[in-house]
Amino acid sequence: MSETLSGADCERLVATVPGWELSDDGKAVSASLEFANFADAWGFMSEIAIEADKLDHHPEWSNVYNRVSITLTTHDAGGLTARDQALADKIAAALERRGKAG
Repeated sequence: MSETLSGADCERLVATVPGWELSDDGKAVSASLEFANFADAWGFMSEIAIEADKLDHHPEWSNVYNRVSITLTTHDAGGLTARDQALADKIAAALERRGKAG
């Protein structure tokens, strides 16, 4: 099982992606992202799906038209871990390539 992140590490994770919010219990981060259209949102999700598979760490997410909602947590660790930070880094890089960096 992975070790959960410290409070300071959780705050760094939140700063990784514009719009990330730490859950009240500090065990997850989430964001709602908006794209130009459905195809752009789906393209982002496809890119992250490939990266998530490589990391063997998959987000909880949903898509409605041009919006993507994402939640990251490591269920078997009961909170945020380095695996969540690694996926958040991939998400941040994908957003930056799309001109959506904070």
